[in-house]
Amino acid sequence: MKINFFGLFDYILFFCVLILVCMGISFIYSSGINSEGILVTNEYIKQIVWASVGLVLMIAVSLYDYRKIKRFLNWIAGFFILLLIYTKLFGRYVNGARSWLGFASFGIQPSEFCKIAYIIFLADYFEQTKNEDPKKRFAISLVIMCLPMALILLQPDLGTASVYIPIFIVMCFVAGIPLKYILYFTMVGALSIVFTMIPVWQTEIVHKTYKVVSILTNFRYRVLIIFATTVISCIGIAGMIFFKHNKQFFWVAFVFSALTLSLIASYGFGKVLKDYQLKRLIVYLDPTSDRLGSGWNIIQSKIAIGAGGPFGRGFLNGTQSHYRFLPQQSTDFIFSILSEELGFVGGVIVFVLYLIILLRITFIMLATKNVFGYYIAAGILGMFFFHFVVNVGMVMGIMPITGIPLLFLSYGGSSLWTAMICVGILMSINFRKLDLLET
Repeated sequence: MKINFFGLFDYILFFCVLILVCMGISFIYSSGINSEGILVTNEYIKQIVWASVGLVLMIAVSLYDYRKIKRFLNWIAGFFILLLIYTKLFGRYVNGARSWLGFASFGIQPSEFCKIAYIIFLADYFEQTKNEDPKKRFAISLVIMCLPMALILLQPDLGTASVYIPIFIVMCFVAGIPLKYILYFTMVGALSIVFTMIPVWQTEIVHKTYKVVSILTNFRYRVLIIFATTVISCIGIAGMIFFKHNKQFFWVAFVFSALTLSLIASYGFGKVLKDYQLKRLIVYLDPTSDRLGSGWNIIQSKIAIGAGGPFGRGFLNGTQSHYRFLPQQSTDFIFSILSEELGFVGGVIVFVLYLIILLRITFIMLATKNVFGYYIAAGILGMFFFHFVVNVGMVMGIMPITGIPLLFLSYGGSSLWTAMICVGILMSINFRKLDLLET
């Protein structure tokens, strides 16, 4: 099929991405200036290089027929699994996680690129199994998600690992997986997080001891509760078998099996995650409980955003970043710098640009006649939406600090290249939206 490149090129998506990247470079430059007005880092230069290479990658990927990647998909998936294992064993530590390969001046984060392979592999699986049993599809797709996610959690990189969940949920939904399965998975995940966080909440936020929390802190009590919920779950399953038309047994099995799995998973999370990571997740409820520790980032970020007012202090006139009150200000907290210097108006501009990008992805997803492309676009939509909501919510102090970058704006080559490659894939899908031929 001959492609009319300039006629089908998505100029709206391209220019929204380009504006965000340019804004990111500008505020990365601003973050590198100290209180004396001296530029102390060259991060903005690296970001320009990464953005330039990213643009080339984006255009190159858009010209490549995304359907041809099926030929190499198993090899690509295997390569990334091995790369994640290698990173866990031999990678270098950054911010407490062994998730990077390379040298101090240049490194890559394999888990970022793995998200692309994960989306494409899951999309291919859903396309190939669209007529199979939903239970089997859901179970195997869950394994496809859990394998890379578990390897990333072992690094441990909670922020990157968490991105795999919304991708999975969105792709399951558009692939026609029954809502009860998606709800069950979401319930288990949410309860696992709550059960993991409650002991930290008790000791770090309320500073009081509750007897009921001992269920989660005492191993013997936890085992007893797990045994009890397992027995109740089995009763519910037995009732479903013998009384098929009684929905009460279904909900008994549904709720108590979810509790069982959540209690088991939360114990595992508590062992894998470091104490400081758990504290960062919960301290947003009361940042003043640890003003100079885990709560510092949130407090300073909220000060920066509030100081911006309607129109901001002006470009290069921010104080929170120049006086180095904001840690990781060019990466996780880039939106705080932007809001301080451009104010509410600057924040609205970013919101509008992201909204346009998300709407364009939705349009591309709905316009394509290719099921494989449809699933890929849905996965990218879930990833972009999650990155935006969690990062902006994090810097505003309404969501936990998870170390998730704001795509296109935050400093970092791996996340930027991943996002721009995804945009290239979206353009490739859009170029071939009416082409139903297999390649």
